[in-house]
Amino acid sequence: MTSITSLRSAAILFAGAITLAGCASTAGDYPSLAIRDVERVSGEMPAPADPEPLPAPTAPAASLLDQLASLRAEAASAQRTFAAARPRAERSVAAGGRASTGSDAWAEAQVALADLIAIRSRTAVPLGTLDALFVDAEVEGYSASRELAAISEVRAEAIALVSAQDRTIARLAARIR
Repeated sequence: MTSITSLRSAAILFAGAITLAGCASTAGDYPSLAIRDVERVSGEMPAPADPEPLPAPTAPAASLLDQLASLRAEAASAQRTFAAARPRAERSVAAGGRASTGSDAWAEAQVALADLIAIRSRTAVPLGTLDALFVDAEVEGYSASRELAAISEVRAEAIALVSAQDRTIARLAARIR
């Protein structure tokens, strides 16, 4: 056993010595890593011309104003529907919130909550359209325009409605086991 172990050790040492010997060579055999003349940057580039000033903000197009009014009305209509359905959902959740899972009261509370969630999605649809209009206005460079301001105003209203509805739904959902 000892001779096999010493033979293995000798073989490993011999292989290591041969490998190290291969690494020992003169530096003159390899190209220099210094920057070559071809790689040096030279020449001049003209300064870029002054960019054209952005046009002055103009009033939003009538078609955009009509679309924004329609989206605002759609979100407000969905909010009125949500507000009308909320008392029923609150009563159902109060009655079925502590009921056993699968009972009629629990199922009625789940259905009432699902109705509120469906109505909330009707409020989120105009918000999605407003988000798309907002992004388009940003991409087109209207960041300081009245169009973007008009879109932002209606979008903020829709976000507030959806956020309030989300809070109501979360509060009611937390009361159902």
